[in-house]
Amino acid sequence: MPSLRQIRYFLAVADQGGFTPAAEILHIAQPALSRQVALLEAELGFPLFRREPRGVTLTEAGQLFRQRLGGLEESLHSAADDARRLHHGEGGVLRLLHSSSTPVAGALLQTLRAFATSHPGVRVDLDRLSSELQLEALAQGRADLGLGRLPLLRRDAAVTVRPLAEETLWAALPADHGLAAHSTLALAALAEEPFVFGVHRERGGLARRVTDLCLSQGFTPRLAPVTSRKTAMLQLVAAGFGIAIVPASMAALGAPGVAFRPLAEADSRTQAALFLPKAPSPLAEAFAATLAARWAVAG
Repeated sequence: MPSLRQIRYFLAVADQGGFTPAAEILHIAQPALSRQVALLEAELGFPLFRREPRGVTLTEAGQLFRQRLGGLEESLHSAADDARRLHHGEGGVLRLLHSSSTPVAGALLQTLRAFATSHPGVRVDLDRLSSELQLEALAQGRADLGLGRLPLLRRDAAVTVRPLAEETLWAALPADHGLAAHSTLALAALAEEPFVFGVHRERGGLARRVTDLCLSQGFTPRLAPVTSRKTAMLQLVAAGFGIAIVPASMAALGAPGVAFRPLAEADSRTQAALFLPKAPSPLAEAFAATLAARWAVAG
């Protein structure tokens, strides 16, 4: 199989029309160049050039070989350019995960827009996954960056957790609920209300944080007859199945048939976090910095 060096030498001789000028631009000795081209011709099994007193010309087979290599040459340059942009954080694919309690809205959506403008050569591959499963994906190299919700029940030594600015928690009630008349709500006032989401025994995140807060007020959240995870649960609230507790970023989205009221307790707050591998890519670092700054403003 011809080497890339031999291909490069062949192209130089073909473009310059001779071994001597090609050797000059390649900065190698002319005999060494001749020897490498001869080895290439032996490898291929046919002559590429007609050696003439005033230089060389391509044989018919050499012309076809040169023509076919045109696409390879362009692909090599393109591959090098793409890899260079990726090294400098200017191109490539960013595999981004987010949990259901950090929806594609608010600070995340603003960051996606800003990132697309500042990194036009980058494609963001977005997927939704729970916080603990994000850590697993990052540790295994199946993602570049994660956005989840604390607390985490398990950590992974291969993943760095960067907490973001805290958010207040809000109650989501059916619009015609009696408690919707209040401007703020004490968490204890919700003790008898059915919650449309429940804590997962093997996961942390928003549901775990809300459950811990309820326990601190002396009650365990009572499950509604129908429950769901995060964003879809607002539809259940609107349908009258029960209530939910959501971060301010979700409350800001609004939802038809749902009234949002802030919780009165000072500790009724939640915290999201960025998850990155120990050695994040330049793209992941750039996105993380942009999101952290916008998250702080939104919070």
